[in-house]
Parts: sequence; C-alpha cells; structure tokens
Amino acid sequence: MKKSYINIFFSTLVAATMLSCHDLDVPVTTELTTDVFPSTTEQFVSASGPAYVALRGNFGAEAFQVASYSTDEGIMPARGGNWYDGGQNQTLHLHNWTVDNTYLNGHWSWLSTIIGVTNQTISILEEKQPEGAAKATNISEIKMVRALAYFMMMDSFGNVPIYTAYGDFTPKVNSSRVEVFNFIEKEINDAIPNLSEVSGVSTYGRANKWTAYALLAKMYLNAEYYTGTNRYNDCIAACDKIIGSGLYNLEARSTYLNMFYPNNGPQMKEFIFAIPYDPAQTNTFPFRSVNNRSRYDIPRSEVKKFSLPFTPAGSASTLPEYYANFNDEGDIRNKQWLTGLQFMNDGVTPVTVTTTNIGYDQFYSGNAPSAPFTYQVNITPQVVLRQSQSAFDAGNDEIAWHMGYRNMKFYPDATSLNRNQNNDIPIFRYSDIILMKAEAILRGGAATSGHTALSLVNQLRAQRTTSAALTSVNLEFVYAERAREFAWEGWRRNDMIRFGKFEGKWGFKTDSDINHRIFPIPRVALQLNPMLVQNPGY
Repeated sequence: MKKSYINIFFSTLVAATMLSCHDLDVPVTTELTTDVFPSTTEQFVSASGPAYVALRGNFGAEAFQVASYSTDEGIMPARGGNWYDGGQNQTLHLHNWTVDNTYLNGHWSWLSTIIGVTNQTISILEEKQPEGAAKATNISEIKMVRALAYFMMMDSFGNVPIYTAYGDFTPKVNSSRVEVFNFIEKEINDAIPNLSEVSGVSTYGRANKWTAYALLAKMYLNAEYYTGTNRYNDCIAACDKIIGSGLYNLEARSTYLNMFYPNNGPQMKEFIFAIPYDPAQTNTFPFRSVNNRSRYDIPRSEVKKFSLPFTPAGSASTLPEYYANFNDEGDIRNKQWLTGLQFMNDGVTPVTVTTTNIGYDQFYSGNAPSAPFTYQVNITPQVVLRQSQSAFDAGNDEIAWHMGYRNMKFYPDATSLNRNQNNDIPIFRYSDIILMKAEAILRGGAATSGHTALSLVNQLRAQRTTSAALTSVNLEFVYAERAREFAWEGWRRNDMIRFGKFEGKWGFKTDSDINHRIFPIPRVALQLNPMLVQNPGY
C-alpha cells in the first residue's frame, strides 16, 4: 500500500464537503477554516490535502475520456444500448458535442472546483501560517496545483475567467487564451524558487520544482497554438532543467509496463508528477476520484484471466488508425494491448465463453438460436455499428462486445473489490521530457547539451524496442512515437491539435471544423455566470 506517503490526500480533518462548483464564481466551502485549523506544523502540511483530493477527482474519469474519446485513440460505442449515455460518447467521437455534453460539464465543474479549493487553501495558509520557507513552499505547491488546473482548462476551453482570491465570487468575463497563458506562466515562475528540489517518497504526489518545469515545457511546446508565438527554445530550456537535475531516468524495456501496474509509485524513476489512487480511500467531493480503467478497458470475458473480483464492462477500445502506430515487433509497448485470439496468462490455455448461437451473433438466422455455443474469445480490430448507426450501437452479442482492440496499460488490480484500482496515474514522465525536447528541436529550437532530435528519440527507443537505432527522424515519426509512448495517458488530443491532425477523419468521424479544437463552455456554467462569452462556433 502507498498510504505512508499519500496521507496528505486523505486526511479526514480536511475532507472537503463540496456541494456545487459548476462555475468559477460559486462559493467553495470545506471543513478547513481559519477558526479551527491549522495550528501545528503537521497541520499546515496537511492543509494542502483538499487541493490534491480535488485534483485526484475526475482525472481518472472525465479528464481522460474527454482527451481520448475525442481522438483516434479511444472510442466507446454503445453495445445493445449500454454506454450510449445520452449520446455523450457518440458526440465526443463525431465532434458534434453540445453545451449539454455530460463529460464536458463534468470536466469544467471539476477544474473549477480545483481552482476554488486552491484559492481557499492559499487564503488560509497566507493568513495563518507563520512567515518562513515552509510557508512559501506550501503556498507555491498549491499555486502549482491551481496552475495545472488552469492549464487543463485553457487547453480544453480556450478563453476562461481567472479567479485567484477566495471570497471573490463576482461574475467575470472570459480572459483571452493569451492572458490565461501569461497568468499560468507567471504563477509557475514565481513558484519555482520556493518549490522543493527533492524527488522521491517525501514529495511523491506533490508538486516539486521539476513538476513546474515539466508544466512549463508542455506550455511552451504548445505556445504557438495557444498564443501565436512559438516558444521552442523556452521549451528546451525547461526540459534541460529536468534533464540536468539527474533525478529522473528512462525505465528500461523490462520495466516499462511496470510503471502502470497497481504497485507503481515513487520507485518509478520516470515519474515526475503522478496522482496516487487507493481503492480504500474516498472523499466527499462530487467526483469519482477513482482509477476505473480496467472497468472500461477489459472485456467481461477476461475476468478469470486477470483474477478480477468484479465483471468489467469492457466498453472502451481503440481504433485501427491509432493501433497502426504499433508496427514494431520488438517494441515492448505492444504488450499493453489485448488483440486477437485470447489465452490465459500461461499463453496456452484459450479464453473461452459458452453462450448460445444467438448470444454469440444476434443476427444468427439458423434453426437453433438457443443451442449452446462455445468459442475462443477473439478481439477484432474494427468497431462496426451493426445494431444502429444513429444510436452508435455495435450490438449486444459476443461479437459486438469483442470489437476493438483493448488497452490494458493500467493493468487490472485483482486486489480491489470495488473496481477502483491502486494504479497511480502519471501526469508528467521523463520520457515526455525527452520527446518534447526532440520535437522542439525539430520545430526550430536550438539544440543544447550535445543533444539532437535523433539522439533523443534513439535514447528513448533504446529502452523500448530491440530494433536497430534510427538513422533519421522527423516530426511525423515523433508524432507516432508519442502515440506509442503515451497511449491511454490523456495526451492524445493535445498532440493531435499541435500536429494539425485533429480535423482529420478516423472511425466514424468526418468533422473538420477548426472551432472544435476547443470545447463549448457548458450550459450550466453559462447560466451561473452570465458574463461568460461562448466559444466561436457554438
């Protein structure tokens, strides 16, 4: 268990009692007040708990679904009506979402809550904690959580209002994306001198100095899209800070998959910043606060293979267009997928299902629909909407339930009894630093420290594949490499937009509206704050 170093996330003293935060101007209230808490050194450290609990919130749910199901990486079709969910998965895939999409509403609400809670926490620390280095560090950490929330909000929704003062609930108009970018950049740079340089158990799950540089690198790599001005040299400089720290390294090919297992944690030398999850812990925020990846990703027929104490839905899969990137037989990253005929973990015993002829194929037209039928599970690459195109429905038979290759990077946790997994989810990994620097060089940034884009990409691939080193590299290859490296980690939408791929065609999606690079501000947010201006195209 990882409780010894993530107690800060789950302190009952600071459990938040959020009732509603669908907009940035909704009051935030928690049990943490200046009258009763904090007063001791330990309590000041624990005071950051609500901010991190809020961050944990929807990161393993809506945040991933919004970033993946709107791309070629992930798709969640209905299967016999299951998972239609009012069309929210369908509209994400087709890019015809509206202001009422439940995922987008949850995404805005979650990020707004993080901002509200961090504002409250900063206010209390500023008022109550004695002046000194500890106070500066605590406040800077919380400002980094707020900066990360604003980054995700800016990336998803473009122009958003900026709130920094707890108790300021005045409706505000959206700030421009450039203004939000500049605000985040200043927040990070102001925080860096006060943040801890330590990486390990004592800072795991908390924002340290290297988290700040990783977020800066991500912002600078996307700056040309966000602001119209490229910042590739700044991206390289931020990456060099992390590389030069000597605190992080690439996991070897033999341990790549272990980074995402249920027992992952601070021992993973690539993790710069990760969100800890623990099935035994909950909170009172109105969010899922769970890592339910195996619930969505593992077919229900694989319960025995993974020794699961629950039956997963297995509703999410990838698309052939995305899986085509996994074309190197020597690449360890191929093993994060469930494809083709399925065998138990011994590699020999077939995974079988016994059903009926019509249970296997709902369109069976023979004379024995109820006759028993046993087959070896075969996960096929293509999702076909056999039951209903308009309802985004593949059908409710065994053929439909095994359409689409499945990702099991966040390996199923057989110890969890409630579908919530122990697997921590990384936000920033060292491999991302290596690939961001390589991409920034290819986009015109100046090479530093003897690195070239080729040497950096080969440095990563040396730990991922047995294939020979590359002799040349270009942006298209980096784009494909990012697909291989960060599958199911929530970066695909960000990557597709930066590479100009988001308007392309994949699966059943043909939309090419450039306005859809950002999402609409949800209806509920517009109702709560009439000063908000809707994004173009909505």
